[in-house]
Amino acid sequence: MSKLAAGRNRKIIPIISQSDEAQYISLYASQDKVYPRAVRGYFKNWRWVMIWLTQIVFYTIPWLTWNDRQSVLFDISAHQFYIFGLVLFPQDLIYLAFILIISALALFLFTAVAGRLWCGFSCPQSVYTEIFLWIERQVEGDSLARMRLDNASIHAKKVSKKLIKHTVWITFSMWTGFTFLGYFSPIRDLMQHILMFNLSGWETFWICFYGFATYGNAGFLREQVCKYMCPYARFQSAMFDDDTLIVSYDTKRGEPRSGRSRHIDANAKGLGDCIDCRLCVQVCPVGIDIRDGLQYECISCGLCVDACNSVMDKMDYPKDLIRFSTKNGEAQQLTHSQRIINMLRPRVLIYAGLLLIISIGLVVSLANRASFKVDIMRDRGVMARLEAGGNIENVYRMQITNATESARSYQINVIGPKGLSMLNQKLVKVHATSEQLVPISVQMLGDSVNPGMHAIQFEVTALDTQESIIESSVFYMPVE
Repeated sequence: MSKLAAGRNRKIIPIISQSDEAQYISLYASQDKVYPRAVRGYFKNWRWVMIWLTQIVFYTIPWLTWNDRQSVLFDISAHQFYIFGLVLFPQDLIYLAFILIISALALFLFTAVAGRLWCGFSCPQSVYTEIFLWIERQVEGDSLARMRLDNASIHAKKVSKKLIKHTVWITFSMWTGFTFLGYFSPIRDLMQHILMFNLSGWETFWICFYGFATYGNAGFLREQVCKYMCPYARFQSAMFDDDTLIVSYDTKRGEPRSGRSRHIDANAKGLGDCIDCRLCVQVCPVGIDIRDGLQYECISCGLCVDACNSVMDKMDYPKDLIRFSTKNGEAQQLTHSQRIINMLRPRVLIYAGLLLIISIGLVVSLANRASFKVDIMRDRGVMARLEAGGNIENVYRMQITNATESARSYQINVIGPKGLSMLNQKLVKVHATSEQLVPISVQMLGDSVNPGMHAIQFEVTALDTQESIIESSVFYMPVE
């Protein structure tokens, strides 16, 4: 392992001893740079499947159209959020609460069942780190070649390779930042602004911010994010138990470990199946040795399983010396079906049940969501005023939000005590995905009811679908 990066996480401070001689101590342990070795196998293939899937979704969706507009757009400036055929407004933040609760329950469920599979296969940090590593391998070579290149003195070939690598990294990162911003600002307009060198200051800032965050995290920090910056690595143990699926090393079968030729009879010499090749360590993206037991840094990517299985094949030993298993499964030598049954424990069933109920609730709520919204507010400037003929007038402000993508007309009626009537417009037209504030004056005969507050209702009906919403308010009759 190269010592090039040793000391990059080290802080040195002077300590003055009684002899007035300065002594220096390190507050942080040094951290060697990790050069993961390439590996092929079942879990490596699944990692690339998830990389392709997540990135196709991320980079493609902003370019899709729906009803002549961007399919997914969180237009913060217009306070409108488009998700395919769904149009949401700030009043719909309850759905965000639903999504956050579902995400938390899904995290609890998946972690209780299968540990950090999210980290190993779908986490943006893992995904982009793998992409950046692939680019690095194409330019600089395998892990040994990269170590030699980093340790070599400055020369033209080294400079050219580094320049090519970082150019590709930065280009990819900036495109990622551009795509990210495309979810919040119409991506086609954004592209036009770039081509015409007409980006606003905020657009430039967010593209660069997200782009260089990707460049720094995936290109340089890499496993340090998983080890020290990600909070999930710290609290995951609270969701683990002895029936959680984790990457495990079969100590009984593997020990004592020793290097050997494939022609040596390990049983005759009392050796375990582990030949101490350290390939499992060399392919690990966070640089840990899984043979030392479960460690919080492990992201459950399964690459050590692929590496070990390839060695077992060459040695003509059974596979799965390193495998996905559970602590109880290893201790009790449970079969695969027995481990699966044990994983269906009460906490998992509770998480799954709550997740299913809340998910169904969200779907039903969205399916039955009204196509428009009505908010009614009294004019706080004037409680009531006396009009000609002895009528008492109250003034209201009604906000109608059209949540559909076509202009609609709405009929407004007032319901209340006898003698109550509206003075102004009863028919209002609201443009597609727009909000309109409508002033409403309501009168009542001065002697028709007693002084005080009287309950009234405003009924708003969409003329095309006859869908109605009733909002309650009060009419104030002053004391004579």
